[in-house]
Amino acid sequence: MNKTTALILLAPDDADAASFRDAIASRDDLRDRVELRFARTQDAQEAIADADIIACGNLSPELLDAASNLRWIAFWSAGLDGKVTPQLAARNLFLTNASGVHGPNIAEHVLAWMLMFTRRMDVHFRGQLAGQWQRWPVSRASGAEELGGQTLGIVGLGRIGEALTTRAKSFGMRVVAVKRNPDARYEADVSPDALYAPDDLPRLLAESDHVCIALPYTPDTHHLFDAAMLAHMKPTAYLYNIARGKIVDEAALTDALREHRLAGAGLDVFETEPLPPDSPLWSLDNVLITPHTAGQTPYYFTRAAALFADNLARYLEGQPLHNLYDPKRGY
Repeated sequence: MNKTTALILLAPDDADAASFRDAIASRDDLRDRVELRFARTQDAQEAIADADIIACGNLSPELLDAASNLRWIAFWSAGLDGKVTPQLAARNLFLTNASGVHGPNIAEHVLAWMLMFTRRMDVHFRGQLAGQWQRWPVSRASGAEELGGQTLGIVGLGRIGEALTTRAKSFGMRVVAVKRNPDARYEADVSPDALYAPDDLPRLLAESDHVCIALPYTPDTHHLFDAAMLAHMKPTAYLYNIARGKIVDEAALTDALREHRLAGAGLDVFETEPLPPDSPLWSLDNVLITPHTAGQTPYYFTRAAALFADNLARYLEGQPLHNLYDPKRGY
């Protein structure tokens, strides 16, 4: 029986080949049907020539040209913006992403921001650095609040949004969400209190105390959160972006934060990365910044490999792949 050749294209600093090896070896339906190869990007020309499948973070034009037998690229990133080049699109390959691998850790990252702002940990940490003992009065206007009873708005109810919904509800929060296709659900038992169509985004913003952006970046979502959209949010509300920086008009957001038309923001992604040293966001005391680290977790490649193995079994049986890229949607 001819085996399908799957090449795991590892970056020079990536030592997690064992996750992919173990994921394939543990499955009776794959073990004898797949030849698993590993190669570093700089040494992949020979190994890639007859590969049917490649799992990778990205693929250079040179390696794409060398992969004459290629049928499917399994990207282990969630977003494919900038990766589906005209050269790649012309090959008419199956393209999948690793959406869902980040769900638990990114949800916890957002929840950490929410707790920091709600319990005023941002203020207390700055006071600690300054050696100041500063207590806030017990009032809704300026003191610590509670998440219970507040409303979380999730813009893009995918796997990250569903993971965040589960965690927010455990704090007694009301959860509302926007989703393009309400019927496309991953966890059937995870339901927000209200689910809105994309056109109802202003409504979601107006009623939310916390708003998390979890959308893919496409031409339709570029600067979706501009000055007009941000104006729908309460001045007491917080915005969190763990998706892509260009979904938000950063200048408009900076103005809204500086003028206290928003209470604060937790930002992991930016229009320019690394965030330039002269960005005014660094100096705003109502902003929490992390350097595109919300997706980091020690379990990343364990989950990515399990997803790849499941999709590999589907591929061999001619079944539809999970996380298949749709060029019409852009993700």
